[in-house]
Amino acid sequence: MAELKKTPLNGEHRALGAKMVDFGGWDMPVQYTSILDEHAAVRTRAGLFDVSHMGEVWIEGRQALDLVQFLSSNDASKLAVGQIQYSGLLTPRGCFVDDMLVHNDGESRFLLVVNASNTEKDYAWILSQAGRFDAKVTNRSPETAQIAIQGPRALGILQPLVKGLELSPIKYYWYGYGTVLGESCLVARTGYTGEDGFEIYCPPAFAPALWRALLEAGRADGLIPAGLGARDTLRLEACMALYGNDIDDTTTVLEADLAWILKLSKPGDFNGRPVLERQKAEGVGRRLVAFELLDRGIPRHGHDCYAGSEKVGHVTSGTLAPFLKRPLGMAYLPTALAEAGSLFEVDIRGKRVPAKVVPKPFYKRPKG
Repeated sequence: MAELKKTPLNGEHRALGAKMVDFGGWDMPVQYTSILDEHAAVRTRAGLFDVSHMGEVWIEGRQALDLVQFLSSNDASKLAVGQIQYSGLLTPRGCFVDDMLVHNDGESRFLLVVNASNTEKDYAWILSQAGRFDAKVTNRSPETAQIAIQGPRALGILQPLVKGLELSPIKYYWYGYGTVLGESCLVARTGYTGEDGFEIYCPPAFAPALWRALLEAGRADGLIPAGLGARDTLRLEACMALYGNDIDDTTTVLEADLAWILKLSKPGDFNGRPVLERQKAEGVGRRLVAFELLDRGIPRHGHDCYAGSEKVGHVTSGTLAPFLKRPLGMAYLPTALAEAGSLFEVDIRGKRVPAKVVPKPFYKRPKG
């Protein structure tokens, strides 16, 4: 068995007594105290996450934009320098090699942030597509650590540690460069929790010092370290897709209900365009929906969904939502059952529990 990969913060997690698990080949903290406490901290105060396992692939050169456009579902030509977009890294069938964040770094340079367990696969896929473009592709994941501070108090905790970059004017899904405790870092107003917050990209050797400094700086504001368990429940309340559960290389962008990241109006060819144009015109047979249970039970990934005696789909993600305190999830259902208000049943250990399709997302952070 291959040895688990470790982030630069592995020693910090163990010193804090985190419960560690194998996550896609990485030795990662699933929780420190409890998922409920960590989830609540992010919703009401702030939480600190190690996301150094994520992948960072840079595309640079004269045709960098052309390559990004060919690889992705969204329209990267619309990005200003310092702006980020959520997009699909697509197969020729319009399905997901992965989902990713595309950063326009200026001067024909783009940063693609991809999922940890997919990094090598994604990098190989991008290289396989890059041959006819005048662009250089570099996997800089080993040279990059990433720490996310998320929650309503994240800005106030982080700003005193940052010089040369005012965080307040940075809009959601924008980023800039600043000096954090003397080290040059990329600071992005992004996250995977549904809350306001920032993701800080820094050299691996610097990550432990930054982690400790953030925890100390946020102590009075109730900042605590948070693990993968809370990250998963937080993203589910916000209806953010998880690769391997809600989207994969068998689900198209339109089936995943992500039409907003599909820009068929952009010029030129891109992976999956013919399939997705056809699906757009003809409609899809199934769609990823959000649902709530109408009775007691906890829906989990893999549970079957029924309409009468007919099996019509399966749960992709589900939980008893810690903040909303409701059993909820996402599932692929036939298009006829995909509208809000539609009723179906989830088979939970042999018991059929009634469920209702509801609008996305379950949770939306308060404005202001």
